[in-house]
Amino acid sequence: MAVQSYRNRMTRADRLEKFFGSDGKTVILPIDHNTAVPVAGLGNPGEFIEQMNPHVDGYVVNLGVAISAMDELSEKGICLRTDVYRPASEGHTDEGSYRIFGGDDAETIGAHAMMNMLYPFHSNESGMCREAAELISESIECDIPVILESLPYGLGKSDDYTLDNINFAVRAAAEIGSDVVKTAFPTGATADDFRAVVDNCFVPVIVLGGAAMGDDELLLSMVRKAMDGGASGIAVGRNVIQHSNPPKIAAALSAIVHDDASVPSALKLV
Repeated sequence: MAVQSYRNRMTRADRLEKFFGSDGKTVILPIDHNTAVPVAGLGNPGEFIEQMNPHVDGYVVNLGVAISAMDELSEKGICLRTDVYRPASEGHTDEGSYRIFGGDDAETIGAHAMMNMLYPFHSNESGMCREAAELISESIECDIPVILESLPYGLGKSDDYTLDNINFAVRAAAEIGSDVVKTAFPTGATADDFRAVVDNCFVPVIVLGGAAMGDDELLLSMVRKAMDGGASGIAVGRNVIQHSNPPKIAAALSAIVHDDASVPSALKLV
């Protein structure tokens, strides 16, 4: 009860600091995938979180994991996934995402942030925008920040992750009221290209990892470019979870984000 009452006294800035800390940078590990796509390696979430805690600042979790692994999460930033989403697939109606939780649920588990999808240009863009706006309105009431995961057209649409489309998606999420924007690194972009996206946004921008690359150097190079382009951190999930040694690749990612390590230096940690 004492922990819960402390969390209730936290301000929006206090909650964001759980992720960004003193250097203003963050390494967030999303482990919310199993309502969307099957991801092995999370059979015992609490045990996995315990292994990863030395290397990450916070987690994106579904409500069930937040409850079952409350002890293991107690010292880290907790971001509640408020929607259910699925990649487009043959024979499955692509609804983008639909919100199932909100501010009251985030308060109940002592979350420090909430995350919801936003897909500009998607066929259900209007519905998703309304749900994102409703979540942000709730966030003002409970003083819990929102991270919108803003991706043009939908999840895994790398051909559509052009510089112009990402630039629009990021700015749109900020305009709606997102405290932080999570997005993809634009396909084929340079660090300077990405800096234009960051400079066009007035809230922190963090970069996701997408599907498992199976190539440590490629992953670390993308993160290095994102950080050189002004990103405030990363939210990399499957490229950590599905790695042969998740703690080591997380340590390498953290070295780039928090210690400004080069790619060759970070590779030595893997």
